[in-house]
Amino acid sequence: MAEDASKKGLKENISPETAKVERFPPEEEASLLEQSNAQKADANKLFTSSRYSEAIGEYDKALSSCPNYLEYEIAVLKSNISACRLKLEDWKAAVESATASLDALERLQPTKVKKGTEPSADGKDGAVVEIEGDSEDAEKELAELKLDDKRKVDIRRIRAKALMRRAKGKLEQDGWGNLAGAEEDYKELSKMPDLPVQDQKIVRAALASLPSRINAAKDKEMGEMMGKLKELGNGILKPFGLSTDMFKMNKDPSTGGYNMSFDQGK
Repeated sequence: MAEDASKKGLKENISPETAKVERFPPEEEASLLEQSNAQKADANKLFTSSRYSEAIGEYDKALSSCPNYLEYEIAVLKSNISACRLKLEDWKAAVESATASLDALERLQPTKVKKGTEPSADGKDGAVVEIEGDSEDAEKELAELKLDDKRKVDIRRIRAKALMRRAKGKLEQDGWGNLAGAEEDYKELSKMPDLPVQDQKIVRAALASLPSRINAAKDKEMGEMMGKLKELGNGILKPFGLSTDMFKMNKDPSTGGYNMSFDQGK
């Protein structure tokens, strides 16, 4: 059965950049979120019991119940699914779920400032906010700012978890691209001041071991690629009585460039 378009929270046929989010009425949103949280709690119990595949199913149900404009809640669920995938050693799927979590957090609180943009005047980018109005209004505004600060802490915490999980998934897949991606995530994690001590140890160990692994993977993949190119070249040259071994690349020490020479042999 097709999903109700209103559940998506977005009008159809509108690009994500210009789409206007349609929110549920407060009572309906609260009801959907309550249902989603209950399903998430069930999933958490399954995870604790090492029933990871079943937990993923419950997290998916929680995602279906959650309005898709609640980016933080979605990020938490996606990160939890990534944790399940890691336990199941489904490294690629773990990376995909962690990336989806990070994407949701990026939409909620961007870490990359677009060129030409100016800091927000509402203080949400770290600027000082001046509280105005009567005491009752001022207290309400201050409470909202404190709530914003708490949410920022929560976002940083979930971002760190998602990065740790994505880096782990990439690390386990091996390969030049994956290892380089893992190193990039670990470098970002190393800059987080409130990272748990155990995670800090993992990050330091990974950053110490990755450079040599990346170089080895790079050399291996480059060697395999050159071998395939040589095989292809020999297939083309063979009818003419030639081979790639007859072509030599000689480095010019004075310029650092390369010259090709042809040696037909005896």
